[in-house]
Amino acid sequence: MTACIVGWAHSRFGKLEGETLESLITKVASEALEHAGIGPDDVDEIVLGHFNAGFSAQDFTASLVLQADDRLRFKPATRVENACATGSAAVRQGIRAVNTGSRIVLVVGAEQMTTTPGPEIGKNLLKASYLPEDGDTPAGFAGVFGKIAQAYFQRYGDQSDALAMIAAKNHKNGVDNPYAQMRKDFGFDFCRQESEKNPFVAGPLKRTDCSLVSDGAAALVLTDSTTALRMRRAVAFRANEHVQDFLPMSKRDILQFEGCEVAWNKALKSAGVALDDLSFVETHDCFTIAELIEYEAMGLAPRGEGARIATEGITAKDGRLPVNPSGGLKSKGHPIGATGVSMHVLTAMQLTGEAGGIQVKDAKLGGIFNMGGAAVANYVSILDRIR
Repeated sequence: MTACIVGWAHSRFGKLEGETLESLITKVASEALEHAGIGPDDVDEIVLGHFNAGFSAQDFTASLVLQADDRLRFKPATRVENACATGSAAVRQGIRAVNTGSRIVLVVGAEQMTTTPGPEIGKNLLKASYLPEDGDTPAGFAGVFGKIAQAYFQRYGDQSDALAMIAAKNHKNGVDNPYAQMRKDFGFDFCRQESEKNPFVAGPLKRTDCSLVSDGAAALVLTDSTTALRMRRAVAFRANEHVQDFLPMSKRDILQFEGCEVAWNKALKSAGVALDDLSFVETHDCFTIAELIEYEAMGLAPRGEGARIATEGITAKDGRLPVNPSGGLKSKGHPIGATGVSMHVLTAMQLTGEAGGIQVKDAKLGGIFNMGGAAVANYVSILDRIR
């Protein structure tokens, strides 16, 4: 049985004044059902992706989705979490529910981060690393990826130009994304040079190399392919793979992102396609060094040669394989529980020609990579429009 996306919703990402975690969740839940053309009575199961880790005083949040409509009362609802891949964990749980007999599944991802004081944000995010090794890392999770970037530079040479190209590309793409937190084209020079407005944050990573702290939510309606073909639109999962790796970075070569590589290989094999068959990819650029290493892990370049992919424009919106036409986490923002769901929403929009200013021309097949921690939780989806 093939699971399909038949409706979706997406909030704006950013510092959302006047919103609560509950309001973000209920709004996208209602809008996604409306977009799919179905009512709350039709929902068989609900999955919520919500990382929390101290961002919200309210925990035990699965039932907040029921606040969207009284008719959702008594529907089974479960919250899932897998660090920064929490949204994709929710999507995968929703697919499993469809594959085991639930006809309509509502998947929601949400996070409210900006109401938390800055030092606590860093502490909360660091919980997605292995605390016995990384718990005292300066600059929190940025410090973890700063160490990864420094190690990559030591092994393969200074990659500052490539990182600036990635940052500039994603900011340029995000200008036309109405959901994006930062819709500003900074250009290569600003991203490349250290300045008062773009200082170093951790290791060789500057502010423009780091994703944003965000509030936001997104939702999907999933169903089986038979039901989907009778609905307004249908975007099918050609593949959906999940690979979990060791949490301690000391147990693996962190510059390999091996879990990412395995997940991509499994997904491409399952879908019966090659990387060159994809029209675009939405990938997890929590930091620019992550996107660079992901080029290599997905097979775009040999190890240590990802910089060429960035500097030659291969992943630009008009390049051979556009990567992050949405602007990615770098421009769009990264409300942790919402990110993976957002990636699936924006990919479905591309494939149905509903992506507006970020539309990739003639998009037929979309790839998604969402990860939790430093390539610990690795999820790859390949989507294909069938209606």
